[in-house]
Amino acid sequence: MDLERVGEFRIGGELPIRRLGFGAMRLTGPGVWGPPSDLHAAQSVLQRVVELGINFIDTADVYGPGDNERLIRDTLAPYPERLIIATKGGVVRGGPATAQNTGMGTDNSEAHLRRAVEGSLRDLGVERIDLYQLHRVDPAVPIEETMGVLARLRDEGKIRHIGLSEVGVDEIERARSEVEIATVQNLYNLSQRKHDDVVDYCARHGIGFISFYPLKIGHLAEAEALKSLAARENVTPALIGLAWLFHRSSVIIPIPGTSSLAHVEENTEACRVTLSAQDMAVLDKLSKA
Repeated sequence: MDLERVGEFRIGGELPIRRLGFGAMRLTGPGVWGPPSDLHAAQSVLQRVVELGINFIDTADVYGPGDNERLIRDTLAPYPERLIIATKGGVVRGGPATAQNTGMGTDNSEAHLRRAVEGSLRDLGVERIDLYQLHRVDPAVPIEETMGVLARLRDEGKIRHIGLSEVGVDEIERARSEVEIATVQNLYNLSQRKHDDVVDYCARHGIGFISFYPLKIGHLAEAEALKSLAARENVTPALIGLAWLFHRSSVIIPIPGTSSLAHVEENTEACRVTLSAQDMAVLDKLSKA
């Protein structure tokens, strides 16, 4: 199986997941608001994800809100053995996202996080959330205080492992002063490498780095060097970008999201791509140009 070629990562040192995950955000209505317009198609995508051997699905309470988590529950529960569902909380939304506005605000108060965790437990249909990620750091609440809340929820048996999203090294270290951090989820791909230092930090400390928007390579798709590699491997340039992530670090877990069955299947082809040290040097030079 192609997925086995890129190996596994163990969340918190104990939960094995294949290094190609699935981001479920797009299985909602327009603007990440409300249920999917085609329920059957969305369910088919989730079912195919599992059939392909992908055993890590990422969601959040504000996708819908709630609709995405309930879709996963209604489609896949009772969950297959070894399937890990990660969700996120700490964000509030008042309406659909637009090109000008994500519609997101932050609320890391204990009252909100407790309500959010209880809501996700109910909507996912689980007794404990395997990986609960702080969706965004609230500037009004010290991150140490927020981690204390999540640590208590973990000690109460409602969360198994704790992750962060869209953070830098300093915030990770501050969080780790209060609780163990299993994963970090940041925007990262071949064309957007702002978080290179975070990837390296995670690799040194055995923290999983969940890459969202891993296929967004932008203008690099037209670069001759990238197109040449894609032709050699008989894949799209975007899949070379996905393969680059697998080779970049063994702690990286890309979570490409799609509402298309064809794209779900196509994304697995990146797992069979082999990039030499020379290939990686070419891509590194290209991405930093």
